[in-house]
Amino acid sequence: MTALHPAARPERPLWRTYLAFLGPMVLANILQSLSGSVNGVYIGQLLGTQALAAVAGMFPVVFFFIALVIGVGGGASVLIGQAWGAREPHRVKAIAGTALALGGLIGLAAAVLGEWLARPALAALATAPELLPEAVAYARVMMLGMPLLLVFIVYTQLLRGVGDTVTPLLALCLSTAVGLVVTPALILGWLGLPRLGVVSAAVAGWVSFALALAFLWVYLRRKRHPLAPDAELLRALRIDPRLLRVVLRIGVPTGVQMVTIALAELAILGLVNGYGADATAAYGAVNQIVNYVQFPALSIAITASILGAQAIGAGRGERLAAIVRTGLLLNVLFTGSLVLLGYALSHWLLGFFLTTARVLELAQTLLHVMLWASVVFGLQAVLAGVMRASGTVWVPTGISVACILLVQLPSAHGLSARFGLAGVWLSYPVVFCVMLALQAGFYLLVWRYRKIERMI
Repeated sequence: MTALHPAARPERPLWRTYLAFLGPMVLANILQSLSGSVNGVYIGQLLGTQALAAVAGMFPVVFFFIALVIGVGGGASVLIGQAWGAREPHRVKAIAGTALALGGLIGLAAAVLGEWLARPALAALATAPELLPEAVAYARVMMLGMPLLLVFIVYTQLLRGVGDTVTPLLALCLSTAVGLVVTPALILGWLGLPRLGVVSAAVAGWVSFALALAFLWVYLRRKRHPLAPDAELLRALRIDPRLLRVVLRIGVPTGVQMVTIALAELAILGLVNGYGADATAAYGAVNQIVNYVQFPALSIAITASILGAQAIGAGRGERLAAIVRTGLLLNVLFTGSLVLLGYALSHWLLGFFLTTARVLELAQTLLHVMLWASVVFGLQAVLAGVMRASGTVWVPTGISVACILLVQLPSAHGLSARFGLAGVWLSYPVVFCVMLALQAGFYLLVWRYRKIERMI
């Protein structure tokens, strides 16, 4: 277990602290992407492009609910970071109990709504008629597993709040390994299992996340981890109104931002679907590659936020400027390197998901249009993350939401009318550049002159 207390090792260079925290988190996020990518490879190669397009159509809906719990977990992890930096383990568990309870409730709501609304939701997204039956079947099975997935996501966020990035990595290794075996077994009917077709990946998700949660239960208790599911945490596993207000103070703006991103992706997918099933399949494949680049960028931003929260909790606000600088530099180095690899290997990487030459060529064109903007995305995320660690969330969130609604969506429509499908993807560089300019302006001109205090 890694537990980082900024005040405990003031002599340690900040970049080493960053890397000790960041390395396992980046690997974990890569594994998380790999799990989805492997499912995409299996479905695309074994079931065909139409099946991959059916699964891709569900991505924004799943992301919508993931966005809600990321907001909850993000708000809770900031508070846990401050409590951990101040060395208050009982407060850490109280915050965690409220966050886990809320994440479970959101998961149950997702399961119920997914069963009722899968068909009308996918039809409203202009899913191609030939894809709709398989897309609905996948959606219903996938959404029934959301309680397991969302609780797992919240738990890993909370662990990172106390500086533990190793345990989430181990849990994701298990989850990914299970998915590697169970998904093709259900597609091909290995070991006497039924052939489940396109829903195989969703069923495998149930199994993998159930086993990952069981692993966390056993492993954390054996290690006597500060967030082990012991009697104290189980007693705290309820909605505490007082703590909930503080969690939501940070989590709601984060959730609003993530939900706005999800809704924007729904609108973008509606535009993409209008270009046919090939465009939808290309959209799904490109998202897989972009995730590998943006997840590390997000990991750097999360690291900056948690290190900032721990520094505030430890009463070392003077470290915040250095945390920002280091995060920006690491984003340029790591994300920039991945962008270059993405361009160099784009045809080969996309070939894992796509078997049709025309779709592969289309996806490569779309990837080339926007991949470079992932560096810009990472820079603005670092600035927003550190400001969020201090409790300043509404302005950074407002900037992001306004840019998505007032810049990305109008530019996606306008550029697609002028340049076709490629114009939809041009909207991403446009919005990320505007977002960076506004976040940097607020950080430099306003936030860094504010007095920073603990929230709990």
